[in-house]
Amino acid sequence: MIEISTDKSKLQIDVIHQFVTNAYWAKGRTVAEVKKTIEHCFCFGVYLDDKQIGFARVATDYTVFAYLMDVFILEEHRGKGYSKALIARIHEAEELKSCKVWMLKTADAHGLYKQFGYTALMNPEKVMERILK
Repeated sequence: MIEISTDKSKLQIDVIHQFVTNAYWAKGRTVAEVKKTIEHCFCFGVYLDDKQIGFARVATDYTVFAYLMDVFILEEHRGKGYSKALIARIHEAEELKSCKVWMLKTADAHGLYKQFGYTALMNPEKVMERILK
């Protein structure tokens, strides 16, 4: 049985850093950067026998907008429904109940997120981004 917690003191920074610094969306992110993202977001840790096996964070104003980021389950624990449980727990969080606009970016997990009501942008002409390299 897994535990999903929002207690930041339980987060295992080394596990999170090891995963995200090698992920396509955060290649090379430093430990200091991981700590800063955690400090400024609403975070969810996934634990099995007190070992962290997954993570997600939400950048949010807790009122209108929520941006889901850095979602992962360690590879050896995939295929057991843990990512679905994590996303469900995030959406059920009382702190995020009033958020009406949710966003995320993914290159390979569209099937997972579609199960939770995420779609392609309805009006992409209204959305802009600024990417710095």
